[in-house]
Amino acid sequence: MAYKQLLLASAVAFGLGVPAALAKVPADQAARLGKDLTPLGGEVAGSGDVPAYTGGLQAPPAGVKFDPKTQHPPNPWPGDKPKFTITNANAAQYADKLTDGYKALFKALPTYKMNVYESRRSCTVPQFVQAATKNNALVAELTTDGEGVTGGIMGTPFPITTNAKEIIWNHRLRYLPHKLYRSFGTAPVQANGSYNIIKYQDEAIINWTDPSKKKAEDLNNVQLMYLQNTVAPARLAGNVILVHESLNATINPRKAWSYNPGSRRVRVAPDISYDNPGFNTDSMSTADAFTGFNGALDRYDWSYKGKSVKFVAYNAYDLVNAKFDQLIKPKHLNQDLVRYEPHRVHTVEAKLKSGQRHLYARRVLHIDEDHWGIVAGELYDGRGGLWRVQEIHNINFYHVPLCFSVGEIVYDVLGGGRYLAGALINEEKPYNFDADDLNVNRFTPDALRTIGVR
Repeated sequence: MAYKQLLLASAVAFGLGVPAALAKVPADQAARLGKDLTPLGGEVAGSGDVPAYTGGLQAPPAGVKFDPKTQHPPNPWPGDKPKFTITNANAAQYADKLTDGYKALFKALPTYKMNVYESRRSCTVPQFVQAATKNNALVAELTTDGEGVTGGIMGTPFPITTNAKEIIWNHRLRYLPHKLYRSFGTAPVQANGSYNIIKYQDEAIINWTDPSKKKAEDLNNVQLMYLQNTVAPARLAGNVILVHESLNATINPRKAWSYNPGSRRVRVAPDISYDNPGFNTDSMSTADAFTGFNGALDRYDWSYKGKSVKFVAYNAYDLVNAKFDQLIKPKHLNQDLVRYEPHRVHTVEAKLKSGQRHLYARRVLHIDEDHWGIVAGELYDGRGGLWRVQEIHNINFYHVPLCFSVGEIVYDVLGGGRYLAGALINEEKPYNFDADDLNVNRFTPDALRTIGVR
């Protein structure tokens, strides 16, 4: 409680003494937040299949009891049933609400289907984050090259925007508590359905949500510090990566290191970036596709393509509470455990700049209006063909509250049924969103040798 009171006091303090000349949007526009706009900038009003926003899940719903230290959040709507199911046979009927990625999956995977449920706008954040977001609307600014954020802190930096780069920064800086710990598994799934789970423990100190900081300039250009320790299988255990993510890559690019227990050496790891293969992904994903997109924006030209209603994966409570072998099936996930809903999403496009290189010549990303997380994406190869489809599943951890991913899926449209099922916490310990014992001294290259033990 004392920690939350400190956060709220810090958020309120951000609004004091702000010169009008620094305003990112006029005060009358910022005043819309919490009125006709949600506290994070979505539309409050409903339209069509999307209901009006009523505040999201701000605490465990009535009748839901669980221990967040030992259990994942239960489904708050256990009685919900699919309103209809989409297959390749009837996909054309719903074409206006299907992303190009989903249209491709229906054609490539004969057994793929989407069970579409009532739309539940569950996402929200704590009150102090809402307060910080409203202040950010007045003071946060994007650097001229789009590679950094100044002025803001704690909340969504650009809640009122249609600028593609600002939207991606909203995704990158969406709310996570200051210190957290997670256990998760990733499974590269072969076309015949065979897979092995690779298990990790990761830890993070999110400087952007450090309650002692008053503005982005106080962060010494480090957005977050991230540790990932491979714990299984035994042949991979002990490999550790450390990342110091920059808030402005122009000033100082991302720093990364890796430790290998075989060589017992810590090495600088510049390959943990851009289109280098993601760690233990069987080359089915890239380093900058983790969480949908991460890292520097500089290799692409970014453009905003508008906001529309799309069927996207959402409120994945049945998915996160299933066993791995119940969820991971040949060709695709067990679609009876996957929930899709109509939601308004911002769509942005990234096209590779002339003279730059990347495996993905074009990316189209769909970002939820209510929590600014990427929920779907299409990744195109150098010839212009659709190569991979991203699907990111989220829930509201309503005891916090915050919405965050509980599964990151990458389907290889050209791979005959291969896919990557990543960031799955199903059979692992729940997130620890109050990891106050984490110390910055642990997030140094010298500390990696003490972490990476088999």
